[in-house]
Amino acid sequence: MAFIIILMLVGILLILTEILLIPGVGVAGILGVISLGGSCFYAFNEFGSAAGTAVTVVNVVLIVLLTVYVLRAKTWKKLALDTNIDSRVSLFDENAIAVGDKGKTLTRLAPMGMAMISDERCEVTSLEGVIAPGTEVEVVLIEDNKIYVKPVVEDF
Repeated sequence: MAFIIILMLVGILLILTEILLIPGVGVAGILGVISLGGSCFYAFNEFGSAAGTAVTVVNVVLIVLLTVYVLRAKTWKKLALDTNIDSRVSLFDENAIAVGDKGKTLTRLAPMGMAMISDERCEVTSLEGVIAPGTEVEVVLIEDNKIYVKPVVEDF
């Protein structure tokens, strides 16, 4: 009888591990079901149909109770990501900024960052890799509310 109880406990532990720690249908869940099935089979085989039925009913009741407990407890809230995204899109005045305007980067562009163009702070994207802060840039393209810039190369 101790073997049946051990199989039941191992099966329930493996199924709970599968539910709480390892998402999806994996080895732990399959082994848990096999362990519970083995406890039922062993009870039917060794102790007869009455004991086998009792073990099967106990397995089902335990699984249902543990599943209800896991779903009602705050277990999922501890495991779930609960953050709010409070950022917003950096909009700019389309009439104030045009292709060919020049400005300075405020942050490093790798490839995105902030720049001051036409006295407006806006998010820009570099066309040519990483640009250091304080570098003079020129607007090359404005597309879908995105400003693309390149560093200004001074001619001698």
